[in-house]
Amino acid sequence: MAETKKALDILKAQKVLGEFSYEPARAEKGYTGEILRVDLSEPSFRIVPVTDRMKDLFVGGRGFDLLMAWQEVTARTKWDSPENPICIASGPLGGTTSFPGAGNTAIATISPATGSVVDSSTGGHFGPLLKFAGFDGLVLVGQAEADVIVSIDGVAGLVTLEESPLLSIDTHLAVRELSEMYTEEGEERHPLSTVTAGRGAENSWMGCLNLSWWDPGRRTMRVRQGGRGGAGTVFRRKGLKALVVKAPRTAPELVLEGEGD
Repeated sequence: MAETKKALDILKAQKVLGEFSYEPARAEKGYTGEILRVDLSEPSFRIVPVTDRMKDLFVGGRGFDLLMAWQEVTARTKWDSPENPICIASGPLGGTTSFPGAGNTAIATISPATGSVVDSSTGGHFGPLLKFAGFDGLVLVGQAEADVIVSIDGVAGLVTLEESPLLSIDTHLAVRELSEMYTEEGEERHPLSTVTAGRGAENSWMGCLNLSWWDPGRRTMRVRQGGRGGAGTVFRRKGLKALVVKAPRTAPELVLEGEGD
């Protein structure tokens, strides 16, 4: 857990507004079969099942973010409406990060710039680690009254919504603080990925989302920019400072024909 005094101070200042215990589902043929829906206003947490028809229409999970968005919006929904969702899904092959294009994270929301749904895809490992933590997708609706963090701990099987007054808004500071708050030192450090928007999203209709992940080789957090079209602006409008996903140590296994016989 927290390694520095600053990280400890941030954690101590946080207030749990809601929590949800779950049993992380393992992916079978690329799907866990579950989507997590979080309402920031209530707050509430709900599991939405992935149907066989969804798998047939959106092979590998591509398009799940758009489908989830259409299920939430109405003809009256605007970019700053509480019901405007931020929908996140991982790429094909179960989000396996070792294969090109499979580590992508797809994000959908109504754009402040265009008033239509924007579908943005990027790396950053948040989608794959969300899959490893037990979910094919994540839907965020509602609007928090204060700056909050949504934490998905696939190791403990716990989702929390926490008010976080001391966490930095700027991404380059926040990702360092989050990595110290939610990971452990040593060989057992679990994979971590975060989503932040930064201060720029508060002053622009085109604010992006920044997807970060812990790089064990460089022993630091790396950042990829995604969620273009104003997803970061929607993120901050909802009062979100960060999404955090912590996944079990998971690596793909290649079994050659004849092995293990």
